[in-house]
Order: sequence, then C-alpha cells, then structure tokens
Amino acid sequence: MPQTTVLTVGSLHYDIMVKADHLPRKDETSVGSRWYPKFGGKGGNQAVAVARAGVASRMFGAVGEDDFGTFLRRALRGAGVEDGFVTTLSGVGSGMSVAIMDAEADYAATIVSGANLQSDPAALADPALWHGIGLLILQNEVPEALNIAAAHQAKSRGIHTILNAAPARDLSDDLIGLIDLLVVNAVEAEMMGAKPVDSLSSAADAAKQLSLRFPAVIVTAGSKGLAAVDADGQGFTVPAEKVKMVSSHGAGDAFIGALCAALVQPKSLYEAAKAASHAAALHVSMQD
Repeated sequence: MPQTTVLTVGSLHYDIMVKADHLPRKDETSVGSRWYPKFGGKGGNQAVAVARAGVASRMFGAVGEDDFGTFLRRALRGAGVEDGFVTTLSGVGSGMSVAIMDAEADYAATIVSGANLQSDPAALADPALWHGIGLLILQNEVPEALNIAAAHQAKSRGIHTILNAAPARDLSDDLIGLIDLLVVNAVEAEMMGAKPVDSLSSAADAAKQLSLRFPAVIVTAGSKGLAAVDADGQGFTVPAEKVKMVSSHGAGDAFIGALCAALVQPKSLYEAAKAASHAAALHVSMQD
C-alpha cells in the first residue's frame, strides 16, 4: 500500500499580526493600523500547506492548556491536518509570536516557543504515528534532540527526511547524517557556510557547496527563484514567477508544504521544486 501521508514534526505558534506603515527602530513606539490573530509556527504552517496541496497531513507537536492551544488545534483540524499526535501540556503556555508587517510587505517577528520546547522525543517511537507516512518534514523551531529522534525513527522505517533549516542554527553531525534533503533560503545558506546569494547563479553555487554535506539541497533566492542539487548530483534552477507581492510572510512554509506534497506522490525533485515555486508565488500575491 503506498505511503502517501506527510508527517510534520515541529512548532505551533499563535501569531499576533500587526500592520503598520513602518517597522519600529530601537526605542521607538510606532502606531499600527490593524492587528489580528493567525495560525502559525513553521511546523504547523507546513503541515497545513501539505493538506492544502491535497495530500494527507499529520502533525506531531505540543500546545499549552490555554486558549491559544485551543485555537491552534481548531485551525489544524479545520485545514484537514491530523492532530491526534499533538500533545496538550499543562503548566506551560502555547508557543506564540508577534509579527509586524510594514506598508512595503516586509516584516519582523519575535517568537516565544513555550510548549514547543517540551515535546517528548520518546513519543516519536509510537508505531501508530508512522502508519502510512511517506515523508518527514523537520524545521529548527524545536529542540534538535526532537529532530534527531524523529529522523532516526524515519530512517529506521526507510522514510526520507527533509530539513527546512529555519531559523538558521548550528547543526550536529548526528542530525546532518540523517537528512535526505536540505531546504534553506539565501540568508540561511550563507549562515551555513555558503557564499552570499544574490542571484540564481550564486544560489546554484551555494546549493553545490552545501551538497558536499547533504545528499540533496534546495536554496531559495526569493524573487530570483531557486537552485538545487538532486540526489544524483545534478544541478538545476527554477526562475521565480513574476507576481505582484502582497506579503512575503509564510512564503517559505507554503513552499515546503507544496514541495513535500509533490515529492510524496511521488514526483522528481525538479517537478516538485517547480510546483513549490508556483505555490509560493500564489501565496505572496494572494494574502489579505
């Protein structure tokens, strides 16, 4: 029976979005025009993006025993994501963030991880969690120990693991050795040792450099597009679609969700990257 469900192990955040004409400087109190709550966390956003791409999606994570946690569970279920392996923890708050978006659609955010730091790695050994799973997604908003435990479980079952190394941080050799595909943006690629990325050509150079440490790599370069090296060592680029940007917030998560939904079908890395690039273009141009 085909294993066509994507498992996301990662963070869940209650996002408070603030719109303002500019991002405040240090010591400045600026005036915003609107605020609203939004479902978030890189893990949750990517799990939802998988489901929106028409592929079965399962989430492993944790929330607090609070209104934020209730909101996050309701959003997962409403998007069609299985939340049976999302744990509600007492005595700790749900993860949350505050993001400010300016008139030019740039944004800055601060996160408070809360329950996301307290998921139990031992719970990842439950065989029921892995029933039907064809692909694992990880990010860097949870402790590395949780990512390593998840990747070990995936490897023991012959399941490929994708790491979206965001936010950028040092990775242990243990985790690097368990990753099948690394996905990073230009800034993250540079923070992992690649030369600065400001074009498709430099993105291709960065992907090639990072492929010395990972079996396959995608480096996204925003409005320029993306560059990749697949598991056979073949490189390619995908130029970005020309769209009118409304907001870049969440574009990376939309990209990952669509990428993984395509890979589990299964499609080649090139086909999946094109589908993901298209999904990201739609995301940045259609938000309210």
